[in-house]
Order: sequence, then structure tokens, then C-alpha cells
Amino acid sequence: MPRVKNSVVTRRRRKKVLKLAKGYFGSKSKLFRVANQQVMKSLAYAYRDRKARKRDFRKLWITRINAEARNNGLTYSKLMNGLKKANIAINRKMLADLAVKDSKGFSKLVEIARENL
Repeated sequence: MPRVKNSVVTRRRRKKVLKLAKGYFGSKSKLFRVANQQVMKSLAYAYRDRKARKRDFRKLWITRINAEARNNGLTYSKLMNGLKKANIAINRKMLADLAVKDSKGFSKLVEIARENL
């Protein structure tokens, strides 16, 4: 049988994977092969969900802006169109924050948008 000379590298790699799998249920945190599969799947989920989080937050902001805009008698699309025509460059995150925390300030933006339609 040939001599194996990469035991240090292999052990390091396995320890790294088992460290990432810490906290998983049952053999997923104890056995290397099962832990490795779960870690790879978990990293794939993490990558996918970092992208999805951005979509989810944008959807939330648009929903909040639309709700407050409708309270002021304007739809989301007309509000955004009016703000664009008024050369007001404010992102959806800040608009949603205004809609939730400062409805008077948001109402002023709605009036500006309405004037520019």
C-alpha cells in the first residue's frame, strides 16, 4: 500500500467543515460526510437568500410606500412618476422610512409629486 502524506491537510479540511457544521442536529454535526453535504447545502442556501433578502426588502418598501400614498390619495406608480418629474431622487428605503415615521413629511412629498403630474 502506498504511503499517504496529506493527513495534516485532510484533517484540517475536515475540522474546518465540522466547525461550520457546529449546532446542526444529530450526525450532521458529528460525521464528516454527512456534515460536508449539509454545509455545502447551507452555504448554497445562504448565497441564494442573500439575493432574496434584497428582493424581499424592496417589496416591503414598495408596499409601505403604496399604503401611505393611497392614504394621501395617490397610487404608488403615480407618486414615483411625479417624484421623478420633480427631479427628486430619493430611494425606496428612505421613502418607506418617511411613510412609517414621518407621515407629514411624506405628505409634502406627495403634494410635490401631485403638482408635477
